[in-house]
This record gives sequence, C-alpha cells and structure tokens, in this order.
Amino acid sequence: MVQTFGQERFEFILNETQTHRILEDVKHRFCDVGIIYLCDRNRTFLHKTMNEMGLVFHELFSADPHVFLRAKHPLAGKASVTLKDLQPYPRLNFLQGSYESADFSEEPFSTELSEKEIRVSDRAAIVNLMIGLDGYTISSGIFPKYLQGRQIVSVPLAQKEKMHIGYVLCKGQSLSELGAIYVDALGKYAPKHS
Repeated sequence: MVQTFGQERFEFILNETQTHRILEDVKHRFCDVGIIYLCDRNRTFLHKTMNEMGLVFHELFSADPHVFLRAKHPLAGKASVTLKDLQPYPRLNFLQGSYESADFSEEPFSTELSEKEIRVSDRAAIVNLMIGLDGYTISSGIFPKYLQGRQIVSVPLAQKEKMHIGYVLCKGQSLSELGAIYVDALGKYAPKHS
C-alpha cells in the first residue's frame, strides 16, 4: 500500500500495540481502522467492550491456530503440534499493559499453564527469542516472509479453535478509500482454507 500510494509526500501510521489500545485508538479516531482477532474465549468479552465503546467488528477471515518456531526448532518438522509438545519450550506472549488479562491477549491459549514464559512488548524481540531460545508463540500462521521468513516457520496447533481476524470501526463509520485498500491487502494474507 505504501509503495502504491507513497509518492513524493505521505504519512502513514502502523501502530502495533495492545488490544485495548487498538480499540481506544479507533474509538478516538486516532486510527481509521484497528485489526484484532476473536475466538471462543474472548468473543463475548470483546463484543461487550466494543459495544460499550461504540465500535463494530467486521470479520475478514478465520484461521486455525499455528505455532511460530525457528526453522531448526526440534518441533519444526512435525505435521502438527500439541500444547503438551510445547511444554518444554518458552512461551512468548505480548504484554497487554494495564489490561493484562486473557480477554485482551493476542495469543490463543494464553491461559494454559506454562512453566517457561516470556512477555514482550516488541515483535522483533519475539522473533529474536524464537530464534535464540527455541521459544514459540501461537498465532494465525500468517507470517510475511520479509519478517525473518526463512528463519521462522508455522506449524498447525492440534487444538479445536478458530481465530476470527477482522477490523474494528466506529459504529456507523465506513472504511475510507485508503482503509478499504488496506483491508483488501490484508485479505490477501488469508489462509487458503478460510
């Protein structure tokens, strides 16, 4: 999108932040659109929160949870992994700041007990910890190749769960022209089976 519309002058903001901050930023119109996911565990809570904030969720696609691992991780070659398979390795989760609860977590199964856990606030740190410590994180399985793509792989997680990835707008708001182009570009990352 930047390559298409970033001509001589432009200003785009991509704010990777905590779930609650995303909702706040859309509510206060700091951002045109926010991207989040819903699952069985957080759906009721987040719909209630969004309703109270005057926000609406629009699903783009659904995805099965995957585990991100370094390419040479001992589990990287498996067809799928279980939560039990992951127990010996450090789980990497994103910090949610003042809203540190499973309802705002960016990772499915964040409430599952883990004896080794590292919470970070930076995606680059998560990638480095995956590579350096055999850590893992659970996500949608969508990982653009330009982000250390050769060093990180995704392996399906053998759990019954769906991640519903979508965008959030204020009630009554339509996507701007650029917002629609951005959302369309995100849809191109949708898993083929969604």
